[in-house]
Amino acid sequence: MNFPAELRYTKDHEWISLEGNVATIGITDFAQRELGDIVYVDVDSVGKSLEAEAVFGTVEAVKTVSDLFLPVAGKILEVNAGLNDQPELVNTDPYGQGWLIKMEVANTADVEALMTAEAYSASVS
Repeated sequence: MNFPAELRYTKDHEWISLEGNVATIGITDFAQRELGDIVYVDVDSVGKSLEAEAVFGTVEAVKTVSDLFLPVAGKILEVNAGLNDQPELVNTDPYGQGWLIKMEVANTADVEALMTAEAYSASVS
């Protein structure tokens, strides 16, 4: 499985990439494989400020629906509109075109406290 070293990870299988104080968030390669074919992504939290580990939406696969948890506290700025027509991008390109949201991070130091790729890989193997 693929876990890019430049990203940080959560125990709930989300990844986060930080540029300045804006983060891009998605689900990991492990998570999308476990869920199977993604058919719908539901995020209705744009504009809301949420705490770390709060549910910010759901991802629906053929067999199940799974909550999405925010890795760090902050304000949801944007949802990946491309997933409306192509939710399968979460399966085919989880770290690229399959990203879920962009958010303004309340405290960028919180991102550094998340798991490295090495630690995340060890937690799922």
